[in-house]
Amino acid sequence: MRNMSFFATTEQVLKKSKTVTRRMGWKFLKVGDLVQPVEKAQGLAKGETVRKLGGPIRIVNVRREKLRAIEGSYYELQLEGFTKLHPGEFIGMFIEMNNCVYDSLVTRIEFEYTD
Repeated sequence: MRNMSFFATTEQVLKKSKTVTRRMGWKFLKVGDLVQPVEKAQGLAKGETVRKLGGPIRIVNVRREKLRAIEGSYYELQLEGFTKLHPGEFIGMFIEMNNCVYDSLVTRIEFEYTD
């Protein structure tokens, strides 16, 4: 089972208030796949171990879309676990964290918690 990092949204995953994530990769995911959410998967310091965030999540929907598709959708931000951000703020944060652009093609991953 693959690990998926939720470093920027650890709190939302622990509270199970996040059911959608957007990624630059992960094009291989299929509905029904199980993925282990972790706090951080790369850049671990020597002796540091992966911290699991609960049990596995099950993928319920995967699609490719432009990052800008979230513009104007406060509902999508709720699914992402960001209830206090404006869609434009989320897009700006995503661009900065992922070194991409407004029209980048991203993978929108919807999931459910199994534990």
